[in-house]
Amino acid sequence: MTKKQKKTLRRILVAAVLFVALAVAGQLAALPWYAWLVLYLVPYFIIGHDVLRKAALGVIHGEVFDENFLMAVATVGAMALGEYGEGVAVMLFYQVGELFQSYAVGKSRRSIAALMDIRPDSANLEAADGTVQTVDPEAVPVGAVIVVRPGEKVPLDGVVLSGQSTLNTSALTGESRPRSARPGGAVLSGSVNGDGLLRVTVSKPYGQSTVARILDLVENSSLKKAKAENFITKFARYYTPAVCFAALALAVLAPLVLGGGWGVWVSRALTFLVISCPCALVISIPLSFFGGIGGASRCGILIKGGNYLEALAHTDTVVFDKTGTLTQGTFRVSRLRPAAGVAENDLLETAALAESYSSHPISRSLREALPAEPDTRRAADAQEIAGRGVAARVDGRRVLAGNAKLMQAEGVAFVPDDGVGTVVYVARDGAFLGSILIADEVKPHAADAVAALRGQGVRTVMLTGDSAAVAEGVAGELGIDDVHAELLPADKVARVEELLAARSGQNGKLAFVGDGINDAPVLTRADIGIAMGALGSDAAIEAADVVLMDDDPAKISLAMRIARKCMHIVYENIVFALAIKALFLLLGAVGIANMWWAVFADVGVMVLAVLNATRMLAVKSVR
Repeated sequence: MTKKQKKTLRRILVAAVLFVALAVAGQLAALPWYAWLVLYLVPYFIIGHDVLRKAALGVIHGEVFDENFLMAVATVGAMALGEYGEGVAVMLFYQVGELFQSYAVGKSRRSIAALMDIRPDSANLEAADGTVQTVDPEAVPVGAVIVVRPGEKVPLDGVVLSGQSTLNTSALTGESRPRSARPGGAVLSGSVNGDGLLRVTVSKPYGQSTVARILDLVENSSLKKAKAENFITKFARYYTPAVCFAALALAVLAPLVLGGGWGVWVSRALTFLVISCPCALVISIPLSFFGGIGGASRCGILIKGGNYLEALAHTDTVVFDKTGTLTQGTFRVSRLRPAAGVAENDLLETAALAESYSSHPISRSLREALPAEPDTRRAADAQEIAGRGVAARVDGRRVLAGNAKLMQAEGVAFVPDDGVGTVVYVARDGAFLGSILIADEVKPHAADAVAALRGQGVRTVMLTGDSAAVAEGVAGELGIDDVHAELLPADKVARVEELLAARSGQNGKLAFVGDGINDAPVLTRADIGIAMGALGSDAAIEAADVVLMDDDPAKISLAMRIARKCMHIVYENIVFALAIKALFLLLGAVGIANMWWAVFADVGVMVLAVLNATRMLAVKSVR
């Protein structure tokens, strides 16, 4: 507990002991009313002086109608009517409710603070003479060299200059899988270094680093409120003055019209005021969204505000980019088909040597498929043939490696390969050696992710610039409902526009999921943009509404489950609080509910609503 909470608890305990002592004394001793008033004012001021002060300041500054004003008027009125015990009890239980609410909000903030623990305290800056000094990360310039010792947080984004280690990125991604760090590899701030010493060249200033952007997103997420939060704010703005005037009418007009004595109706009006306090809604609804965003953050899902959490809950169509989202975005040799009498190794090595001078992803995949790096001295006179492939001399013999058009143009009799992916045909001195199928691998959990979304009643669509055959193959493997292939970036925007237009008038939302680098226009145009594989991607963090800090597509389904759970709790609290308030306001107006009932209707409902809201803090990861 905080110092403030401990202080409030001590006040509650002291006031409660005095209240119980006075209640017992009231049964044993007979004192004049003014004596009892003085005695009861002691616990009343101990427990309620801050509420009275806030109410007075609210009146002075023109912000009259809040819960402090309602509590002050109700309890002072009760004391004036001689209901000393009820006046103290209402204030006492109100403060108990406030303490409970403060503790619940504090717990939610501590869950966010666990994420905030990724903030680096210092950086080890290496000077030109090799000495190392500890400095503030914000003081380290781009291009400087920092030293990250075993067990330390990486303070800034950069590239490994020397050293090898493993990095724990769970604070960023929500997953405990380690990532290797080697010379030339990128490292991200917020990661925790394993057992190796790393020297890192800083690539971004602290303000633009991954950790700074994450912290900024989470800390400012409360600024973007959901419709439900805005509704509660507006509701309280009109509701509180309305019930104050209704209580005034109950105290003044009711005895004139219905009779029954002024004291009776004033007492009912005060009870009406206590019941009417909208604490349950004003506190529990923002707490639900805060808990949802915090819980998602711990799973590596950054949601930029309550409005996006609400949109996720209503999403019924998810549109995927293919490369880098559902697939790895890296090409791999998936099949070799050598011609008769040709060894697989000969086919692959010949193609890799012919492509050895090219930086194309296809060429890299051929070289990576070999057990060892090819000896490029064996290849010469390499020539790229635009749109077809390459020609080169390997071990003094002319080799062709390319598509079917290259084989046809060179008059090579080849065997067509109908595999789904990119096919490289290889020929040597005019003789066909065979074909190599290169494909982009589907991510390990992509099929499970799509199945989970379909299980939630979500329609799935895939947009890709790849060929129709490749797109249909991936879509069939994953169970995608609809697929559109051979699209340029502008075509993707147009297709999303068509999908949105076709859904006009429907309540559901459309989400687009992309890698966040070349999909920024589509991420922005969809109802909600989700960036996949966004670990360290500036474009993704800027363009998307939801950022998944690793490339696991299963996190999409988890994000939607979190959002739907949050909205379910919000609606539960709204219906529960309003129904109880309406019932007790009616009972209070007709004199059935007394001040003790009013305490339950206010504090009791608030405690139950806050307890319900704190369920959002218990979010389980996808695995």
